[in-house]
Amino acid sequence: MATSSSIINLRSPKKYDPKLPSSTEFVLPSLEWLEATWSVTHSTLPMWRKAKNVQITYTIIPATSSSPALLDDVVSSEPTARTFLPQPKSIRGVDTPDGEGGWNWRGRGLLKIASSHWEVLGWGEKDGERWVVTWFAPSMFTPAGLDIYSSRKEGMEEGLYKDIMSALQGLEAKDMAELVKTEMREVQIAY
Repeated sequence: MATSSSIINLRSPKKYDPKLPSSTEFVLPSLEWLEATWSVTHSTLPMWRKAKNVQITYTIIPATSSSPALLDDVVSSEPTARTFLPQPKSIRGVDTPDGEGGWNWRGRGLLKIASSHWEVLGWGEKDGERWVVTWFAPSMFTPAGLDIYSSRKEGMEEGLYKDIMSALQGLEAKDMAELVKTEMREVQIAY
């Protein structure tokens, strides 16, 4: 975990380095640390370009005798403009652990047919602001992409964003560096 006095520590997705995380000094966040409402402040995913105030809330679903601990996953957003089809204000799903730092998301309700894989690439706290970087594998609805989350509802401090971007651009996976360079955009926050 990065702190106010340490360097931002990120890893590449397992797709690019299947030995992870044992090949690095990367430490995974606890479920208790992830359990929060996060503002999506920056993303490479096109779906957030027409949305504002995107938040993801993770809530722990305790383990049972037949299941590991899961995460209840609620994504909420507001459209920035009228769209041809009405956009949902929230999307619900459940995240099931898939190896070290990986999760498989499955939609709930009408979205039960939808699924995706995501991974935590980095996380930490700097000057009281908690942050997370996640990577999403391509799905039937979205291309592969990256999101940057902040614990601050009003968005991420500029200095922290620059530190995270520098670390992302320094990843060994060239596909990742190119994705960050060409597709990373700020997600609109307007409360």
